[in-house]
Amino acid sequence: MGSQTLRTPEQLVERELASPDALAALHELARRYTVAIPHALAGLIDTSDKNDPIARQFVPDVAELDTSAAENADPIGDDAHSPVEGIVHRYPDRVLLKVVHVCAVYCRFCFRREMVGPDKPNGLSPAALEKALAYIRANSQIWEVILTGGDPLVLSPRRLAAVMKELAAIDHVKVVRIHTRVPVAEPARISAALVRAMKLKGKAVYVAVHVNHARELTPAARDACARIADAGIPLLGQSVLLAGVNDTEAAMTELMRALVECRIKPYYLHHADLAPGTAHLRTGIESGQNLMRELRGRVSGLCQPTYVLDIPGGHGKSPIGPAYLNMREDNSRAVQDYRGGWHAYPA
Repeated sequence: MGSQTLRTPEQLVERELASPDALAALHELARRYTVAIPHALAGLIDTSDKNDPIARQFVPDVAELDTSAAENADPIGDDAHSPVEGIVHRYPDRVLLKVVHVCAVYCRFCFRREMVGPDKPNGLSPAALEKALAYIRANSQIWEVILTGGDPLVLSPRRLAAVMKELAAIDHVKVVRIHTRVPVAEPARISAALVRAMKLKGKAVYVAVHVNHARELTPAARDACARIADAGIPLLGQSVLLAGVNDTEAAMTELMRALVECRIKPYYLHHADLAPGTAHLRTGIESGQNLMRELRGRVSGLCQPTYVLDIPGGHGKSPIGPAYLNMREDNSRAVQDYRGGWHAYPA
């Protein structure tokens, strides 16, 4: 099958990533949620391990057909903060610009899975993009624009450069952040031309790479990240806490260290959102807090992400990591060290 992206249940069965007995259910799933596993990721899956952490992220599971009342097609409330198509303006000084609605790989836990599914538009029309850019131009409080989608790095260098050129011309926009999976999903896409398209004279550009397991950082992925870093573009890491993928101290430590070794600063560890059909991949908040406690002090400070929850309904992110400070009756404070000991600190 070569370097072909896997898109159909039959291809998954042929690669021994799914059972022939599951074909009917997988076809139902594929009609609802897009399937795409590029060669770079499909080749990482250990088909002899039924709990393979790469497979859990990307291979469709019939459990996705089960939804709960708490789950929501728009779990973080993008629609409530979308003044024009393609824009999400949740926080005063920054906006999301959703240029495209396609990805190199479709994660099974995606919080926008209802927006990037079958029969959805591939991206903004030229007219819609112009309206989105006009909104950014008209709102001088917008200091940062976050290119997302979909994955903006599936764009050609020419199309990405055109969008970046428009943002470069907006004086009050000082920072552009690009959210992507492409360096791990299709490393070869990170060409010299695409890297050049990311750079903006007079603006700070950051690339936030989504990685959930250390095995995703293959030599090819590391080289792709190096091409971005070597161009002077800082890299940030975003990860999602996922059951059976990275919810152990060993897996999370290995992931965070691997990111830092690639010059990617861990930024956010997201608690998994209440997207439809994703309960089998979510952990409890306490699990995430315990993991953060295990990382603190035992692993370099460079490896510490902020554990966050996107509050359902569009109320934004809040840090939900463990607390290390307690107030006492005499207004003094007790501070906990990384070994669990408590120490007094004066009022």
